[in-house]
Amino acid sequence: MSRFDLTPLYRTAIGFDRLASMMENANNSSSNNGYPPYNIELLSENHYRISMAVAGFAESDLEITSHENSLIVKGTKEQPETPKNYLYQGIAERGFERRFQLADHVQVTGADMENGLLHIDLVRDVPEAAKPKNIAIGHAR
Repeated sequence: MSRFDLTPLYRTAIGFDRLASMMENANNSSSNNGYPPYNIELLSENHYRISMAVAGFAESDLEITSHENSLIVKGTKEQPETPKNYLYQGIAERGFERRFQLADHVQVTGADMENGLLHIDLVRDVPEAAKPKNIAIGHAR
């Protein structure tokens, strides 16, 4: 079974349509070939870092877009005017688009490149209104 039918979830759960869409997108992207490889690192309780291996790409070849709860990293490589004659080509020089679904209150704070790795830093900043509150038991009035 390669595809899940999430129609019953749409009919019976109100407000969970975004969750179902994320599950469908994850199922559809499972055919992704894993290029470029990446790591997701937990730096501290609310700080994360995505590191992507982008050997052969310059900063001008990369585009990072953060919109609502998604992060999109695109790499576009222009073809050289004179094609190269490789005896063996192990370094992929094709373009890519990698999408990451971000949790609520996670923001991209910056990006830099070092030694062929693109580092994207993220922070989870939960507002006070969304944090759990302890309720004292007492006389309700």
